[in-house]
Amino acid sequence: MGATWSIAKQGMRHLGVTRSAATLLRINQPKGFQCPSCAWPEPEGGAGPIEFCESGAKAVANEATRMRASRELFARHSVEDLRGRTGHWLEQQGRLTEPMYLAPDATHYVPIGWDEAFGVIARELRALDSPDEATFYTSGRASNEAAFAYQLFVRAFGTNNLPDCSNMCHESTSKALGDTIGIGKGSVSMSDLPEADLIIVAGQNPGTNHPRMLISLEEAKEAGAKIMAVNPLPEAGLQRFDNPQRPLELAGRGTHLQDLLVQLRLGGDGALFQAFSRLLLEADDEARAAGRPPVLDHEFIATHTDGFAELEAHLRGLDWADLEHETGLTRAEIDEAMALVLPAERIVVCWAMGLTQHRQSVAIIQEVVNFLLLRGNVGRPGAGLCPVRGHSNVQGNRTVGIWEQPPEAFLDRLQEALGFEPPREHGLDVVDSVRAFRDGRLKVFFALGGNFASAVSDTEVTEAALRRARLTVQVSTKLNRSHLVTGREALILPTLGRTDRDVVPDGPRRGTAQFVTTEDSMSVVHASHGHLEPPSRELRSETRIVCGLARAVFGPPTQRGEAEGHHTPSGSSSMPDGHDSGVDGDRGLGTPTGRAEDLPWEAMADDHDLIRRQIEAVVPGFDDYGTRAQRPEGFQLPHPPRDERRFETATGKARLTVNVLDPIVVPDGHLLLQTLRSHDQYNTTVYGLNDRYRGIKAGRRVVLVRPEDLDRLGFEDGAVVDLVSVWRDGVERRAPRFKLVGYPTARGCAAAYYPETNSLIPLDSVAEGSNTPTSKSVVVRFESCRDPAPGRPLVP
Repeated sequence: MGATWSIAKQGMRHLGVTRSAATLLRINQPKGFQCPSCAWPEPEGGAGPIEFCESGAKAVANEATRMRASRELFARHSVEDLRGRTGHWLEQQGRLTEPMYLAPDATHYVPIGWDEAFGVIARELRALDSPDEATFYTSGRASNEAAFAYQLFVRAFGTNNLPDCSNMCHESTSKALGDTIGIGKGSVSMSDLPEADLIIVAGQNPGTNHPRMLISLEEAKEAGAKIMAVNPLPEAGLQRFDNPQRPLELAGRGTHLQDLLVQLRLGGDGALFQAFSRLLLEADDEARAAGRPPVLDHEFIATHTDGFAELEAHLRGLDWADLEHETGLTRAEIDEAMALVLPAERIVVCWAMGLTQHRQSVAIIQEVVNFLLLRGNVGRPGAGLCPVRGHSNVQGNRTVGIWEQPPEAFLDRLQEALGFEPPREHGLDVVDSVRAFRDGRLKVFFALGGNFASAVSDTEVTEAALRRARLTVQVSTKLNRSHLVTGREALILPTLGRTDRDVVPDGPRRGTAQFVTTEDSMSVVHASHGHLEPPSRELRSETRIVCGLARAVFGPPTQRGEAEGHHTPSGSSSMPDGHDSGVDGDRGLGTPTGRAEDLPWEAMADDHDLIRRQIEAVVPGFDDYGTRAQRPEGFQLPHPPRDERRFETATGKARLTVNVLDPIVVPDGHLLLQTLRSHDQYNTTVYGLNDRYRGIKAGRRVVLVRPEDLDRLGFEDGAVVDLVSVWRDGVERRAPRFKLVGYPTARGCAAAYYPETNSLIPLDSVAEGSNTPTSKSVVVRFESCRDPAPGRPLVP
C-alpha cells in the first residue's frame, strides 16, 4: 500500500490526474515507451495493463514533470549558489528548456543558441593536440540509436575514450562472463525463472532497485522454486511481497519469498560459492560411491568445459576455517544453505552491485560461473546466470559499441560497413578518465546523460580533476551536480526524455514521429515511443545533438560525398516513408570517401531507421531490426551459451577458473562499509528523503550498524559521527555528520547511502581486472563528530 500511495503522490505532484494516468499507463506497453528506470524485462507473454513499479513511476513522474528549470532559474542563482544546494533540490527544479553556457570566469550560466554551442565544442575539440585528449561519457539511459551515433562520432573523431556507467557497475560481470563463457551477458530468459528449482539472489535488493522482479520471483515461488537471499542486509521485498496487482495481497496476505537469508560478510560471496562447489564435489563422491546418480554433470563438464582438474584440486585443498572467516558464516550456516542447493537440479543465480564492486569482484563472479557449470546449469531451461542491470539501456549501449575496449571484430565490421578506419588503441574508462584529467592529460569532457561528478568515487579528487578541463559539456534533461563541477567553460545541452515525442522538425519528413529502441537485462530489444509534448521547442533528441555536433566538428561533406548522394540538406535524406536513404542497397550507410565529414550525419538525425540499418550491418543479431523491434514482444538477441551451449572462448569451451581469494583485512575498531540506494532514489537521483522499507525517515546522512558492533565500538544508537575511510595511500577521507542507526547488518559490516559516501572510496581502490570502484568494501572508522551542531538537519 505504501508503494501504491507513493506512486499516486508522485503522479499528482508532477503530472496531475489526467497527465499521470495517460503517462503511467504507457510504460512498457506496445506503442508506449520503455521505462527509463531499471532494465528488468517485460513478461514473455506480453506486458500486462500495469507494467511499472514505484521506482519506474518516480522516474517517469520526475521526467514528465510540469516544472521547468528555465533561464530565469539560472539568472537568479549563480553557479556558486547552485553548488551549495542539495542534489534533491536541484532535481526538483524541473526540466531544462534551452542550451546554457558558462563563459570563462563567469558567475552565471546564460542562454546560448544551438549553433553557437556546437561552435564552442568544435573549437575546443579542433584545438586538441590529439583526439585522445577528449573523453566522451555515456549514461545507460541513451537509446540504441543515440548510442550508436555517439560511438560513431567519437570513433570518427579519432578516439576510443568512451567511458560509460557500466564501468562503475557491471563491468566486473562483463569481464568475468566474457572470460569464462565468451559473452558478457546473462544466460537466462524470463521463462527460466518459473522453471527453476532454486533461485539465488546474491548482492541484490529487488524491492528497492528492481521491484518488478518481485513479480517474477512470486511466480517462480508459486511454481515451486525455493529462493535463497545472499546479502549482508535483510531486505523487506525478499521477505514478503504484497503484489499491488493482487488486491488480497495488499490486505496483508502477501507472498513470503525467501526461504533462507544467508547473511554473509561483505565480499564473502566468492568464498561462499567456493564452499558450495567444494560441497558439490563431496556430495558427488558420496553418490557415486553409493551407486546413486552423480551430483555433478560429468558429461557437460567433459564436453563443454575446460579446467576441471585444476579447479577440483583447488577446491579440495581449501581450508574450512578460511571459508568461514571469509564468509563470516559458521559451517552450520553454510550447510543450511547447502541443504537448498543439493536437491535443486536447475539453479538460477541473480546478482547486482553487491557482487561487482569489490577488489576481487571478477573472481567472485567467476566462482558463481564455476558453481553453475559444475552441474551443467548454463544453456538449459530453468537455469543460468542472471546479472540484473540497474539502468534501462546500459546493456544496449554496450551492444551497439559504447565501450572503451572494443573487440577487433566490432571495429572490423564498423570499417567494412561504414567505410572509415576507426581507431584501434583502447581508450579510457571512467576511473582512468578521472586520473587523466587529474594528471592534465585530458582537456575536454563530454557527457551524454548521467551525473558523472556524483556517480564516481573519491568525490573531492573527481571534482578537482574535472575542474582542470578546458571544457565540460553535459547533455541532460534536468539539473544535477555535474553541471556545477565545470571546466574553464561549460555547456548544458537539454535533450528529450524517454516520455517526449521526437518529431522531425523540417524537410520532407517534417512532423514524422520517430521511435527508439532499448535492450533489457535478458537481451530483449523493444521499441520506445514518446508521446508527451516536449517541455520546450528548444529541446533536441540525443541523436540530433550528436549528429549536429558531428557536422560542426567535421565540417560540410566533400563534393564527392555530395555527388554520390550520401548527403543532402537536413531533413531531405530519406523518403517520406522513412525506409529509403536515397541510395540503393547498403550504399549510403557510411562514407564513400573514408572521411568523417562524408558520413550521413543529417540523414541519421532525421531517420532513425537509417541508424538501425547501420546497426544491422555492424552488430550480429539485428536482422530486420526496425520491424522486429516494434512487435509487442520485441525480439531477443542471440546468446551462444544459452541458445546452443556454444562458448566463444579461446578454447571453444566454457572456462572453469581457479581463484585465490584474499579477503580485506579490517583493523580493530573499524567496520567494512557498503554504499547503497535508499528507496527514494534512482542511482544518483534523489526523489525524497525517506527509505520506507528500512524505516528511515526525513534524512539520508545515516549509517546502518549492527547493535552489537555499536556496543563493541563504544557508540550509542543515534550518535552523530564523522566517517573516516582507511586505505593504503594514507590519505584521510572524511564524510561528516552521519547518524548511527542500529540495524541488523552482518557482523562487522555497515551501510550508508551514496552519493553522500562516495567521498570515502579512494579513486585508485578498484576491482582487479575491471577497474570498477570498490563501493561495497570500504574500511571505515567512526569519530565523534567534529561539528555536532545539534540544530543542523542530517540532510545532504
